[in-house]
Amino acid sequence: MSEVLVLVDHVEGEIKKVTLELLTLARSLGTPSAVWAGPGYSDAAKARLAEYGAEKIYVADSEEIAQYVVAPKAELLARLVADKTPAGVLVAATGEGKEVAGRLAVKTDSGVITDAVGVDGDFVAELSIFGGGVNVRSRVVKGTPIIAVRPNATAPVAAPAAGAEEKVEVALSDAARAARIVERVVQEKGGRPELTEAAIVVSGGRGVGSADNFSIIEKLADSLGAAVGASRAATDAGWYPHAFQVGQTGKTVSPQLYIAAGISGAIQHRAGMQTSKTIVVINKDPEAPIFEIADFGVVGDLFQVVPQLTEEIEKRK
Repeated sequence: MSEVLVLVDHVEGEIKKVTLELLTLARSLGTPSAVWAGPGYSDAAKARLAEYGAEKIYVADSEEIAQYVVAPKAELLARLVADKTPAGVLVAATGEGKEVAGRLAVKTDSGVITDAVGVDGDFVAELSIFGGGVNVRSRVVKGTPIIAVRPNATAPVAAPAAGAEEKVEVALSDAARAARIVERVVQEKGGRPELTEAAIVVSGGRGVGSADNFSIIEKLADSLGAAVGASRAATDAGWYPHAFQVGQTGKTVSPQLYIAAGISGAIQHRAGMQTSKTIVVINKDPEAPIFEIADFGVVGDLFQVVPQLTEEIEKRK
């Protein structure tokens, strides 16, 4: 089977969960080959990638790659596409991943698809577009398929493989050195998972009523080991930081379970979460639009329902 290149998403050598998802997806499309760009590669990283199906690991662990913005990664992938002629390239549909995909498409004269929520064996991608109102299937018809896949679109499943290493040297062009990173600030990490990577997300909206009331949303999230999200109405009101906004103008999430409390379901919010595998809605308005996409719905006061739900979950731990 032809190779499928998977760009490893990592932070200081720690491999992000979305990479394991992409390796799992790549196994249904061909032979997965992981591409490591930048410093931090280790025996532990090799073992992790091999555990989830990487037959090969192309390692470009030059410190120089990390000194510039995304262009070096695009150049590395472009070289591998030219040398290895893979069946396709998968990247994470993050802000950085989508820019890498776009630059790679230009360099290889190929088509690119972003924000896919699924990819079948013929590299036909499934997407949710127009604010989540339309589901489409798209296919690259020129060059090497380059597809950016949303985190949580595929459940990661281990399937040990060889993980054979191959060192790759890449000489960066002057264009790749045009934008240099001059400072990095480490964001304090709380006990909750990252919003875009979380398997469970609990979000609150206008119905929560105030910043103080968001504590009941946080307690439910913590009982489930979930991330906390918020609607645009809640973040605009200053009740929760904008970094946690879910929606078309915020973060796009696709967890296994999404719980929406006090969210009416405006189209811009639905666009950011309706590809979630299971959607549970808590709202006192039975006519709220979000019930249209709910798998399970509770018509009731979230200030009564959410604490009871949290209590019941704690009992069952």
